[in-house]
Amino acid sequence: MELVFSLENISESATMFWKSVGDAKVFAFHGNMGAGKTTFIHALCDVKGVKDVVGSPTFSIINEYIYSNGEAGKIFHIDMYRLKDEEEAIQAGVEDCLYSDHICFVEWPDRAPKIFPEDTIHVFIDTLESSERKLRIIGN
Repeated sequence: MELVFSLENISESATMFWKSVGDAKVFAFHGNMGAGKTTFIHALCDVKGVKDVVGSPTFSIINEYIYSNGEAGKIFHIDMYRLKDEEEAIQAGVEDCLYSDHICFVEWPDRAPKIFPEDTIHVFIDTLESSERKLRIIGN
């Protein structure tokens, strides 16, 4: 599936994303620095009813949010940018989150690709213009 979005329609795109992925739990977000990974994850959290402040977990590695839109649960937002490899990811608790049966959004999954479950949905974000992004969803 592909979506093109801008800040003006990001909420609608996030809603379409949730409808297209069914009950998938683990999402690996690929894209260059500044491509909009955190921005789109923020929109996905808004659609799910997260009331916490959603921001990049670059320094904390893992942020945990509670959602309550229609259902209730946890979302783990993981940023592996500062990690070197699978071993560091495991030590940081990333693997525990990935196999927790909670929703996981992972930025920079290429830092530890071997720890992801087989049913991980891969999301690629590319810059089209300064205000538009193309989202490609692969898996499921």
